Amino acid sequence: MINKKIFGPLTGETTKVILECISDGVFTIDYNWEITSFNRAAEEITGIDRKEAIGKHCWEVFRSNMCEADCALKKTMEQGRPFISTSAYIINSEKKRIPITASTSLLIDKNGEVIGGVETFRDHSLVEELRKELSPKVRMEDMVSTSDAMKAIFNILPQIADSDSSVLIEGETGTGKELMARAIHNMSPRKDQPFIAINCGALPDTLLESELFGYKKGAFTHASKDKPGHFSLADKGTIFLDEIGETSPAFQVRLLRVLQEREFTPLGGIEKEKIDTRIIAATNQTLSELVEKNKFRQDLFYRINVIRLTLPPLRQRMEDIPFLVESFINKMNIRQGKFIQGIDKKVLHAFMSHQFPGNIRELENIMEHAFVLCSEGYINLEHLPPSLFPNPISCPDDIEDPVKAAQIKLISDALVRNGYNRNAAAKELGIHKSTFFRRIKKLGIKL
Repeated sequence: MINKKIFGPLTGETTKVILECISDGVFTIDYNWEITSFNRAAEEITGIDRKEAIGKHCWEVFRSNMCEADCALKKTMEQGRPFISTSAYIINSEKKRIPITASTSLLIDKNGEVIGGVETFRDHSLVEELRKELSPKVRMEDMVSTSDAMKAIFNILPQIADSDSSVLIEGETGTGKELMARAIHNMSPRKDQPFIAINCGALPDTLLESELFGYKKGAFTHASKDKPGHFSLADKGTIFLDEIGETSPAFQVRLLRVLQEREFTPLGGIEKEKIDTRIIAATNQTLSELVEKNKFRQDLFYRINVIRLTLPPLRQRMEDIPFLVESFINKMNIRQGKFIQGIDKKVLHAFMSHQFPGNIRELENIMEHAFVLCSEGYINLEHLPPSLFPNPISCPDDIEDPVKAAQIKLISDALVRNGYNRNAAAKELGIHKSTFFRRIKKLGIKL
């Protein structure tokens, strides 16, 4: 209790002094949602002077992810109750995203009449930076992972980006091959030049050639004017040839000549055009096996296979699921103007029990489905596609960590399928046998 003999009565001026001294931002609004007061800390966190803020609508000043869909202050005004430590972010005057926690309450005058609302908010930028430093995950451009296989790729990615060599990215559909290609481009000296992606498997040969090499007026019916191809558009930049394993032998011959001579002739053209373009190719097949089956030209394979990266499927990096989910939630909150705080523990366990044949793309689609059905708070099982988990999901009582439970299940199932042959199980999972043995011991799996 405050000793009034020492401190004196809490007058209006005293309250103003206190509000100016605290490190939390404080502002008040009236029933028109116009800001009526704005303390010094609020100025510092937002970078907006109080003279500019007072009289404006609060959403014009804060531009928070809560403003449109899940405003805590709006709930307080409507429901007449406070909300404590709501996580959100605001956009400051420099257009920088600032993570905050906000608490809201009704603003009541000395007669007990409600005259508006008050919100206090705390800048958590430093806490967020420390959390990122202490987190075991690694982020590279738009990719995030904590798995050993991805970390090994991340470690050499800067050197790969600095070179100008062709890169072949192999991996199942949905593992993030285009994200990897974009990361290489964005880290390279060509980052300020175009990045052009084309799906080679989606187009027939004639259309694929016209898309890549362009054509001249009159080259064929309806060719009423010259059209530059992707190689011309990607000059000085990077061209990404996705699903290159789906191309025909005839097209492979044409592409090989272009890569060897670094020049091409547009359809219907006479003069050759020089190219200065880095080639990144990708496939969901194993090109070396296609070469052995005479389904892919060996000389073209060696031309694009200077550096080869193999992206592991999601079922082999299940420990990344919590971080991928967090990344998708942050992205979708911004895109859809929502404030989803996370996923329920049972949802995480359901994810860890699923094999994800569609890999990261499938997980993203599931999260987008959940965002449609979940308006606030946490995503529950009821928000997931009903066809995804036909059987009831339950967390094992003896294992609290869903990630650990999924790892145990993944390894145990592989051992059963391979008759408890540990070498064979490790090979199936794409793990070195010594790493596999260490994981068995660490997880306490009894053989």
